[in-house]
Amino acid sequence: MWKLKHTALAALIAFIPLTATAMDARYKDADGDLVADAPTDPKDWIDPSVLVFSYTPVEDPAVYGKVWEEFIDHLAKETGKKVQFFPVQSNAAQIEAMRAGRLHVAGFNTGSNPLAVNCAGFVPFTMMASKDDRYGYEMEIITFPGSGIEKIEDIKGKKLAFTSETSNSGYKAPSALLKQEFKMEAGKDYEPVFSGKHDNSILGVANKDYPAAAIANSVKGRMEARGVVKPEQTKIIYKSQSFPTTGYGYVYNLKPELAEKVKAAFFNFNWEGSGLATEFNKAEPPQEKFMPITYKEYWQVVRDIDTAMNVSYDCK
Repeated sequence: MWKLKHTALAALIAFIPLTATAMDARYKDADGDLVADAPTDPKDWIDPSVLVFSYTPVEDPAVYGKVWEEFIDHLAKETGKKVQFFPVQSNAAQIEAMRAGRLHVAGFNTGSNPLAVNCAGFVPFTMMASKDDRYGYEMEIITFPGSGIEKIEDIKGKKLAFTSETSNSGYKAPSALLKQEFKMEAGKDYEPVFSGKHDNSILGVANKDYPAAAIANSVKGRMEARGVVKPEQTKIIYKSQSFPTTGYGYVYNLKPELAEKVKAAFFNFNWEGSGLATEFNKAEPPQEKFMPITYKEYWQVVRDIDTAMNVSYDCK
């Protein structure tokens, strides 16, 4: 399990009331696990001839088509379906695709999971972890050497790059921290700008386009391992507690037999020599397998931060 690593953010969420659910009326949650139940009537199940899979757009989607290639082939073999990789450009587009029935299996980023669950009928059941069940990433606020920013308060009067409003580490957690712990409000004490993706924010700081940015250190670590950025180009001024990583799952109305095959494909996938191993083993902790999770337990901290940010799960 994750552990609180920084007293400021830990203290913030300790006094937040439990998050109320706001699941869209089209879904039912009779068992209280906070995710949509499968329809009871078989005529409401979907059994697509082509399964569409997407990975959260933390970076340019083109980077990950090759990374997921072996898994896509494995998913096709396990389910007996053709599987198409869908390179989504934004978290909002990914959620809308599942809500509209165009996306069946997906990995949603940490901050988007509650929205996907409540608005699109997403059922997360796994995330990446090390062989000994360690997992997670931290939100970091970074700057570049020589920026004049040595601590959080030094951001006052300057720009701070976020990724998107649906991102936990790229917006919600740092915004809550700045407001509650440092009494700094966007538009008043600093100028918020949105880069769209974590790689844009990281490259923006590394190239001195942004004086500071809030990012997921797991993305930064992978970019450094690929040589896209050098460690000496950025400097950490804040590191948070650990958060759960991307949650993987399927749409609630997938035919139950097919949903079970999808789950099996994740858990029996052989990582050795795969694109996933090449890309995600670089993380710390290394991501080496898919570990079972429940949304109710593992995303509690994220829902609590959403409550602090007054985030609504109402579906527009």
